[in-house]
Amino acid sequence: MADRVTVIGWDGSPLTEAARGALSAATLVAGAAHHLALPEVPARAERIRLGSVDLAARRIAGHRGTAVVLADGDPGFFGVVRTLRAPEHGLEVEVVPAVSSVAAAFARAGMPWDDARVVVAHTRTLRRAVNVCRAHPKVAVLTSPGAGPAELALLLEGVHRTFVICEALGTEREQVTVLTSDKAADHTWRDPNVVISIGGSAPTGGGWLMGPDPGPVRGWGLPPQEYEDDTAPTAGRTPELRAAQLARLGPRVGDLVWDIGTGSGAFAAEAARFGAAVIAVDADPAACARAEAAARRSGVQLQVVAGRAPYVLERLPEPDVVRVGGGGADVVAACADRRPERIVTHAGTRDAAEAAAAALAAGGYAVECVLLQSVDLDPATWAERARSTAFLVAGRRPAP
Repeated sequence: MADRVTVIGWDGSPLTEAARGALSAATLVAGAAHHLALPEVPARAERIRLGSVDLAARRIAGHRGTAVVLADGDPGFFGVVRTLRAPEHGLEVEVVPAVSSVAAAFARAGMPWDDARVVVAHTRTLRRAVNVCRAHPKVAVLTSPGAGPAELALLLEGVHRTFVICEALGTEREQVTVLTSDKAADHTWRDPNVVISIGGSAPTGGGWLMGPDPGPVRGWGLPPQEYEDDTAPTAGRTPELRAAQLARLGPRVGDLVWDIGTGSGAFAAEAARFGAAVIAVDADPAACARAEAAARRSGVQLQVVAGRAPYVLERLPEPDVVRVGGGGADVVAACADRRPERIVTHAGTRDAAEAAAAALAAGGYAVECVLLQSVDLDPATWAERARSTAFLVAGRRPAP
């Protein structure tokens, strides 16, 4: 095992005395090509071009001597330190940090970033990074080849954002570009780069918590009046059913939720408060307006699409979970064809519930059916004010 492993962050500024001292004693240096070209790297040291950090960690673990790993920015922030400290390598590291590329990008933009989400986009995580940009008003994206500004923009189709694209930070080739997201695919961008995605009117942090503020609303399964919905309640729109549907779907950060037949927008707004991106669909323009109003009151962002399911679904991006609030078994079957992880719907009659369950089963989903009954009582007299009964039908895609 290496006698000592020092991880040095580099942000383009001159190396600190501690970093120069560690480099001068190094018998092995690992880093990208531009790191290994630094004049402080000893000529006698073995050099490892850093591609796979895991493979480099194995080489370092077997090295007899003093090792240095060079990395851009702060190596402890979405950087190499996590891999080097993994139990299978057994490496104890000292870290000499530099300014992270995210901090540098926001500094170039002249913006605070304690209220921002930060995500890493690889080809395998690109869709989830895009969903975070859909759901949140301020996001920094650490990109990679094949998952850069152009790819982000293409997958954000239909959602307007402003991009601040910071290329080659800390180098002579540094460039900062501000443009709307729909124009990003028209350009070729140099790696490495950081994208700051800005857009929407949801409230940002209050200066006490890293990341987005929890928002003005507390609780889920809230009564209709919380959404200024004064229409007569139905079996498919009770808070109790909505809470059960949210529990079955489990929306989370990085997910894309379809809310088909959004109605009052209550389910869409509550799903978005879990951090998920939500597309609310309804054929009724008044329902679309109610969903937008519910989002504003809840301090979240929704993409509202006017159209009739299942036809409108063809042009929507792939969902992770789906609530079908209207349209029956045909819409359930169309959603199952898109292979989301979970689907939930409801029915007022047993025949309709059986049809929805059959559509899910035909799509290869494990099906759950529950009969939910709720009774609203007057707390003063304990008299019954309203009674609601509905079938909850949920499908879960089996693990591969």
